[in-house]
Amino acid sequence: MSKELMEAFKIDTSILKKAYRLMITAKTMADTYEENKTICSKYVHSTSRGHEAIQLAAAFQLKPYDYASLYYRDDSVLLGIGMQPYELMLQLMAKADDPFSGGRTYYGHPSLRREGFPTIPHQSSATGMQAIPATGMAHAIAYLESQGLTNTEEKPVVLCSLGDGSVTEGEVAEAFQMAVLKNLPIVYLVQDNDWGISATGKEMRAMDAYEYAAGFKGMERLRVNGSDFTESYEGMRVAFEYAREVRKPILVHAKVPLLGHHTSGVRREWYRGKNLQEHSVNDPIPKLRQALLEADVTSEEIQWLENEAQKAVAADYQRALDAPVPDPATFNQHEFAPTPVTEEKGERSPSGADKAIMVDAALHAVDDILRTYPEALFYGQDVGGELGGVFREAALLAKKYGDARVFNTPIQEAYIVGSTAGMSAVGAKAIVEIQFADYIWPGMNQLVEELSKSCYLSMGKFPIQSLIRVPIGAYGGGGPYHSGSIESNLLTIRGIKVVYPSNAADMKGLMKAAFLDPNPVIMLEHKGLYWSKVAGTEDAKTVEPDENYILPLGKANVVQYASKEEIRMGNSMTVITYGMGVYWAKTAAKNFQGSVEILDLRTLNPLDFEAVIASVRRHGKALVLTEEPLMNSFAESLAGRISKDCFQQLDAPVYTLGAANLPAIPLNVELEKMMLPNPDKVAAAMEELLNY
Repeated sequence: MSKELMEAFKIDTSILKKAYRLMITAKTMADTYEENKTICSKYVHSTSRGHEAIQLAAAFQLKPYDYASLYYRDDSVLLGIGMQPYELMLQLMAKADDPFSGGRTYYGHPSLRREGFPTIPHQSSATGMQAIPATGMAHAIAYLESQGLTNTEEKPVVLCSLGDGSVTEGEVAEAFQMAVLKNLPIVYLVQDNDWGISATGKEMRAMDAYEYAAGFKGMERLRVNGSDFTESYEGMRVAFEYAREVRKPILVHAKVPLLGHHTSGVRREWYRGKNLQEHSVNDPIPKLRQALLEADVTSEEIQWLENEAQKAVAADYQRALDAPVPDPATFNQHEFAPTPVTEEKGERSPSGADKAIMVDAALHAVDDILRTYPEALFYGQDVGGELGGVFREAALLAKKYGDARVFNTPIQEAYIVGSTAGMSAVGAKAIVEIQFADYIWPGMNQLVEELSKSCYLSMGKFPIQSLIRVPIGAYGGGGPYHSGSIESNLLTIRGIKVVYPSNAADMKGLMKAAFLDPNPVIMLEHKGLYWSKVAGTEDAKTVEPDENYILPLGKANVVQYASKEEIRMGNSMTVITYGMGVYWAKTAAKNFQGSVEILDLRTLNPLDFEAVIASVRRHGKALVLTEEPLMNSFAESLAGRISKDCFQQLDAPVYTLGAANLPAIPLNVELEKMMLPNPDKVAAAMEELLNY
């Protein structure tokens, strides 16, 4: 770029010199890793080699009150905001003082909450998935501003950095759609080096990100030469100014060379050939060096900048080598952030209160939350507007609290789930709904990769407060796409909590506790219990607790005791169950008066295993009852744990009962009955177990 054009852009020479020093820093780090690859490639890493100009240009626009969602090649962004090479090397070598994760996650995967720096929440390896949490951050900013909940005149924006190959991900489309639909203050930076791992852009896409973004009405767009720092700086300045002032999304498409390896595990010499030489022509470092000379910076000063950067990297590398490794005893810390709700409070059965059905108890709980916590909002498919949910579980909430707080989303389960991670990082508290349990699968990627791992991999800096409501279970002809049970799938995901109430009082108390829990909580709500219309479920309708009632997660409840006489005679058993299983067991137990204890788990993770063990030891016989297909289920797993821990006290094998092992629930109600448990099937199992 010419000196005249630089002057037109009015970039101070001090900025050019800072950028050059940091470019040399990033290059020297990459060279050091390569020269010491037996040490530095013990764990896989990527570097920003070739991307330095656009990354530094972006970093220099970030303010301490901004938010950033980066991808795994963005180490120059981290240098640009003020991180030191030593800190990044601690992560490279998985050392104890790695400021992001304490040695738990890969190089270039930041999670930063530090005074004077932009906030960078944890994210996964970020091949497009980060676009949804990042957009959730911008969504939270817009929401808090709309409610007058910000205490400053500052206008934060979100930087979402993406590799070019990741833009083909469907989750990126969901993020773009919501950004333009809600006018969110976010800058999407797409660094296009024309490579995935070994696949080129021509193999992977019919258009680049700039062309693709044209399909999202309201998305402003810019193209920049990402190898030219001056042009990149001006482009990013304009983009940030647009997002900061206009409060709408903008995409910057930056063409850059890839001069390093894709990762240290996929080496460039294996497949790049002449392509590497072609990319080297656009190396940002010689370009910026020439710009400095044209800005009357002497060769001696440029050399001094290079020497200082190289000396700092060498010293930091040695320090990082000598730094301590993590204490192995800390391996299990920060699975969850501590919850403030540890004991039952409020009136569970206030005198004079009317009975409530479960769906109304849930509605009233959310109403209480929205009224009490202005940072709370509720969204999902069809929960806003006139309908208020297909089960009327959000009836009139949108009219009461406004469309900014209670609103419909597109059919985007990934966004519904993943956006809550961004909401939480900013300070908004999202309650969201997946319309049916069978629809959760598009959101599982976000649930597993973004929500469940955040607290653990960020060493507790970024627990994600997320309450996800999921209507579940079969209810008389719902068929294969509206009747499924998914708890076993959820319970294989570490780092989330799973709640399953069986009555109105529990629903209200657990909903409040789930909202206040700083971790991701999934509330499974059985559709067949919502209205107590199914025969035998009348007890799901209870006196409604007062608005202060709260019930801690992880506390099981004995809903029916066996008589002391039957226990003394050795003629008793326990049924360990949850949800609809409670009512199948209650109905079946009428055939065995005084012989059956029923333990309602209420929360599946954390599991009240102490209550399970105590119940089993009281009776010596146990049936674990579930609505799920039995094979390889949570119920079978729990039965195995009981068998191990209570082996000496058992008088019979631990029985299990669940649905038939079929891939879906059939539509015809008679076929459905054949597949699912029912009171008669439960009674037969009880009789066999009591007579064992």
